[in-house]
Formats: sequence, structure tokens, C-alpha cells
Amino acid sequence: MQPLLEMRSITKTFPGVKALDEVNLTVMPGEIHALVGENGAGKSTLMKVLSGVYPAGSYEGEIHYDGKLAQFRTIRESESVGIIIIHQELALIPLLSIAENLFLGNERAAAGIVDWHETFAQTERHLARVGLSEPPSRLVGKIGVGKQQLVEIAKALAKDVRLLILDEPTAALQENDSQKLLDLLLELKSHGVTSIIISHKLNEVRRVADRVTVLRDGTTVATMDARSEAISEERIIRDMVGRDMAHRYPERERNIGNVILEVKDWNVWHPEQTERQIIKSAGFTVRAGEIVGVAGLMGSGRTELAMSLFGRSYGRNISGSVTMDGRPVDVSDVRRAVAAGIAYVTEDRKELGLILEEPIARNITLANLEAISTGGILNKAEESQVAERYRQAMRIRTPGVFQKVVNLSGGNQQKVVLSKWLFADPRVLILDEPTRGIDVGAKFEIYNIMNELVAQGRGVVMISSEMPELLGMCDRIYVMNEGRIVGELSAAEASQERIMAHILRN
Repeated sequence: MQPLLEMRSITKTFPGVKALDEVNLTVMPGEIHALVGENGAGKSTLMKVLSGVYPAGSYEGEIHYDGKLAQFRTIRESESVGIIIIHQELALIPLLSIAENLFLGNERAAAGIVDWHETFAQTERHLARVGLSEPPSRLVGKIGVGKQQLVEIAKALAKDVRLLILDEPTAALQENDSQKLLDLLLELKSHGVTSIIISHKLNEVRRVADRVTVLRDGTTVATMDARSEAISEERIIRDMVGRDMAHRYPERERNIGNVILEVKDWNVWHPEQTERQIIKSAGFTVRAGEIVGVAGLMGSGRTELAMSLFGRSYGRNISGSVTMDGRPVDVSDVRRAVAAGIAYVTEDRKELGLILEEPIARNITLANLEAISTGGILNKAEESQVAERYRQAMRIRTPGVFQKVVNLSGGNQQKVVLSKWLFADPRVLILDEPTRGIDVGAKFEIYNIMNELVAQGRGVVMISSEMPELLGMCDRIYVMNEGRIVGELSAAEASQERIMAHILRN
């Protein structure tokens, strides 16, 4: 059988770094092919070469598609032959309807006039194929992230997709939505659609992939066929990181001290829907040397709780008390919360955690500029020294600290966000989905950083949708549901079943 796609000896260079070095990838018709590797391994770059984001002439090597040499100069050219890429950051317009998004740039029109009857009819047909029952007139901004992913796939079907590329399609999804999406990929496969899936969730890769290609440091390391051999997560990890990882979660010696942070009777109302209470009489503690987990389904209020504590970054009519080391503290704005010793690493690093067009050095020092200033004047030499210290300590992969953050991989961007808040020297660090969208190697490094922080006597609050991560890292786990804390489990008591039982009983 002739391959649908062959990428031969693809080399792509950016200023100061070779992102791809003689990479080879072969995809057969009708298969689901997983592309895995650490952040910065070159996965997304390779797909951008394929789809024409990086046009022919800007890279070395050859692309053969459907048996013919392909030289795509634009995304439109690759889409015209059925290659559709869905990026991790969804390309939907919230204020347009599902139907308008589905056919944007691909309108059902005659003589320049949109045929809305045909547009809505085709939208309903494509939505049915992906199992989505939303009306075509519904604004995209009014549906959840899981449904938006399905809209993106429906959009691809509307373009007569033959090769569907999904970059971290389940990174922002809850378990239930993730399973639905994977089931849909298998369904599309049964109808002849070929897929390439980029994912860090190796359990998902093993579930759906026919073959797996591993990239490491911009080169092809291995391609494995799941139909002819058993592929373990341990083997994939070994190829990804170049070493065995005996433990997914690093061990640490627990030395838990007195209560640092205590929150009592915390209430938060929706910032716009004045009658809707989001957080209801929540209370919890964090001790020195302790990692405290917060579990719950999407919409349970975990992020809203964290943001409202961090300088009332979310919500209105906020009430309750916060004490640090037994003394009341003022967290009424971000500056006061930081001064009180609280820092918050947002789940949305690109929108809320970083200034992408600024260099690494500026992003790292941004939360504590006073420490590198004299008389209100910034000491740029000291800023560079601080950034370089964190670059080395956090092992941020970059040619230098003056590189723009937008050019870093997701895992390295996350390390920059962590560096920013560590430079602010917090007593309690709240981490909201700290490993979302990053690979197992970078996850392990972040887990080690968390262990180092609590070894210094700090407290860490970890919000995560990945229950194995909470169970592997936390000393205690609070369970949230519909704005309330409905359970507290010690590490010895905690299990996925017990966490879900607390959620379902309340």
C-alpha cells in the first residue's frame, strides 16, 4: 500500500536553533498516527511545515502526499488537498455562530451572496457526524471547550478532510470529553479519515494509535507499530527523554510543619450574573512543607477559588477571612496578595501568565521589579543576571534570556511563569493545572521543583484535572463540587474512586 504522506529528511532552522534535523515521517492511509516527544522536540514545527504555515522554500527536505511531490506555500494550498490542522489554541471566533465558524473562508455562496439555508443544512449534517446536537445558530462563545473541539473537527469535515492533524486535542478537556473525542477519531478512521495526533497523554496514544513516531531534540528517534507489537508507556517515555524514568512522580521526604495559610468561610459571587454564587463557604488550610491538591470536575469552582484568593482577580462581593501564620492578611488586590506571601500560576499561561512578545528576562522579573530597581530605575544588568540564574536552575531551553517568550515551547513557557513567581519569594504557591499541555519529562522537572519548594518550608496548592497526578504528588486532597469543598482526603485515604464518590454524593 502506498503511503498517504511521506516527509523525507525535513530540516528547519530558526535564528540560533535547529528545530528539525533530517526528520522522517510516513503515514499510511486510514491510520491514526501518534506523534510524541518532549516540548521543544519539533512536533508542532513539523506539522506547520506540512500544512504550509512554514512554506516550501523555508525548510530543507521533501514532502510527498498521495504519491506526488507537494510544495505548499500557504495553509489554503494544503487544505485544498484535504490536509487540515487543528491547533492547540482553537481557531474559532466566539462572537460568530457555529455555522459561521464552520464555513468561514469556505462560504456556501453564489454570486457573492451567502446561501444561509444551505449553510445551516450542511452545518447540521456535519455536527451530526461529530455527535454534536447544538443548533447552528448558537454562538461558539456560549459552548464549552469540549464542544468547541468538536466544532473544529466538523469544520475540517466541511473542507473534505483526508488527513486530520490534531495538536494536543484533549489538553484542555475533562476525562469524559476526552474519551468522546477519541471515540470520534476511531469513528472517523472507520470512514477512511487518516489522522495524526500530537499528545502528551500516553494512555490516550496507546488507546487509539496504530503507529507511534517519537521525536527527540528535532530528530526522529523511533516509529513503533501498535498492531504488531505491544507498546508500553515506559518504552515511549524512554525514547522521548533518552533515559529510563523509574518513577513518574519523584519521591520526597515529608516534613510537614505548622499551618501557613488558612482560608475560612470564603464566598464569591459571579462578576456579571449578580444572583449567582460561585464559591460557597469554602475553607481550607495549607501547612509548611505540604502539597495540597484540589480535585473536581470542570465548573466545580477550583480556578475561581484560586483567582479570588489571589487579589480578588475573579468575582465580586467576596467575603471570608485569610490568615498567614495565624495573622489576618489583606488580599484585596494582587499587590497585597503578593506582599502577603501568596502567588498564583494561572492555568492559561499564554493569556494571563506571560507577555509573549517580551523577552524571558522581563517576564521572569515582572512580579518583583522592586528587587532589581533603585529609586524606581530598573537595573537591566541585574535583571539579566536574575533571569540567567533562573534559566539555569529551571533548565529553560533557550539560546538566551533575551529570546521572546512566544518562541518557547509550552513546557519552557511554563518554567518561565514558575520562575516569575518564585522570584517573588512566596510562602504559598498556588499552581493551577501546572502540567497541562507539557510532556512527561517537563512534568517530572516541575514535580521536582514543587518538591524543592516544600522542602524549603513553603506550601504548595495544586489544582489538577489529572487525578493520577494529584494522587502521586499531594499530601492531602480537597474535593470541590459546585463551588463547595465537599471532601478532604489524606494521601493514604485518597483514590480516584473516593474522589469521585465525594463529587457524586454532593
